[in-house]
Formats: sequence, structure tokens, C-alpha cells
Amino acid sequence: MPKRGSRSPVEVRPVAGYTGAEISGVDLAGPLDDAAVAAIRSALLRWKVVFFRGQHLDHEAHLAFARRFGEPVTPARRGSVSPAAFPEIETTADLLELAGRYGMDREEWLGRRRHTLLRGWHCDHSTRVDPPAATILRAETVPPYGGDTCWSNLAAAYAGLSAPLRAFVDGLRAEHRLGVGYQPRAGEDAYVRHLLERQTASHHPLVRVHPESGERLLFVNGYFVEQILGLSRAESAPLLQMLLEQAVRPEYTVRFRWEPGDVAFWDNRATIHLAPNDTGHLDHPRLMHRVMLAGEVPLGVDGKPSEPVTGSEPGRW
Repeated sequence: MPKRGSRSPVEVRPVAGYTGAEISGVDLAGPLDDAAVAAIRSALLRWKVVFFRGQHLDHEAHLAFARRFGEPVTPARRGSVSPAAFPEIETTADLLELAGRYGMDREEWLGRRRHTLLRGWHCDHSTRVDPPAATILRAETVPPYGGDTCWSNLAAAYAGLSAPLRAFVDGLRAEHRLGVGYQPRAGEDAYVRHLLERQTASHHPLVRVHPESGERLLFVNGYFVEQILGLSRAESAPLLQMLLEQAVRPEYTVRFRWEPGDVAFWDNRATIHLAPNDTGHLDHPRLMHRVMLAGEVPLGVDGKPSEPVTGSEPGRW
């Protein structure tokens, strides 16, 4: 392995016009030299999400790689199949976890949560006052087809707005809240009880400034954002819908076809992503492992930070 400080053979190949690059010439399971870390960080800032093929990391190596780029967070709550010995790692297994969740079958539960066509697009934990800076996801088991993930570039989405609209949204803020738009069941609803017991909400700038690149980012998503502050609901709804449609225009997106051992590393400040919803009818497991890196409190164009409403404080998970 090359020594730290030595020249790295990292190669970066963009895979779409605005978003996504595949990185080769690096073994994530081994120690990374400083040049490799710098090359990966530079590619991440430029392309927002980077992909590594055929890495086959174990939990320990996954965490070691993550620590070269930041501090992994330890979520207070994880899925039931997450590894007990590695509290920073969240494991998702859709067929195991979603069936029967909150007393509903998978289709009912997803249907009650996804009330619009853009509902699934999100960044991780944007209801927190300090959302994660980045996420590193690796695939252990994937279906032979289906299960792709999509990302969209929020810097490109902001830059693509007209100048008058950019000037308008620069001064706005929005509430990010867990469970917005959920359609409750009649009578007792276990998911409503879950939301009430674990409610999290924050007020974030509608345009945040990236702490490393200085880019302005259209900080919206369809999963946690329902209301632009200071506007009536009649004004907020169509504006938010237009901004969401702008954020996920096809030219700003990339779609990734997973294979076992693949790793995706994305800037959670500069992207939103869409988890797949095309495998529920397939009899194939999809087992993924995620590590998130601690993030900072977002700053708006005016330099003012986000504010917590309930359920989170900076640095405390």
C-alpha cells in the first residue's frame, strides 16, 4: 500500500453531466494515503456523490473509511437488523423491516406516508438542526434487477433558477418536520404515536450556503418539508411544489445500479436522494449498511443559522 503523503492512483470518472462520479484505483478496505483522501474529497465536492465498485468492506473497514472524512454519528434509534457491535452503522433490510411495520403491511404504510409524487426525495435527517454532512452507504445483498438509487444536485438546481427567483428564495426559511403529510388511520395509529413520541422539527434556510465550497444550495425535499415560513399555505404550496420540481429535474440527477460490495458516498448538504420503490413485489432481499458523518448547523445567505423547533440540538444524537 502507498504511504501517507505518497502519490495516489485515484481516478475520477464523471457519470452524468451535473451529478455523480465513479472512483477507481483505490481499495477502501486498506489504509488510505493523504493524496487519496484529498482526491476523494475533491471529487465529492465537485460531483456531490461518488461511487466505488466492488469494495466488499466489513463493518470495521466501513467505519475506518468514514473516519478519514469526519466523525460518524451514533443514531439513538436504528433498525432491528443493525449490528449491535457497531452502533454507528444502520442496516436496512426492506423486506424484513417494512412488512408489518406499525401494524400495516408495506404498501399501506408507504402509501400513507407518500402523499405526493415527489414525497420520496429527501436528504438524511433534515428535521435535525444539524443534519449529517455526508452519508456512506454500502451494499451487501441486492436484487438482480431493481433497487437503484437516484441523487440530485441542489447546487445545480439553485443555479438553474432565474435571477429574480433566486433573489426571492434567498431570504426564505422552511420548516422541516418528521411525518409531514402522513395520512393517519382511523382509530388507533401506531405510527402517529411514534411521531408524537419522537417528533423532530427545525427551521432551515430555503437556500443554505455550503460550508466548504461556498455554493448556494436549494435546501428543499419532498419528505420533510411542507411549509415555507412567512407565507400562507395557499402561497407556500405552489411555490414549494415548483422548487421541488426544479430540484429533481432529470438533468440534475444520476441513477446508480447497485452490485454487491458497491459503496456510494454523498454530500448530504448538497444533494437529495430517492430510495427505490420498485422491489417490494420482488422476492429478493436488499441489505444495505449506512454510516453518517456529523454535520454543522446550516447557514443561510444572510449568515443566520437554522433554529431547532423540537427534538434535536447540535451534536447530540
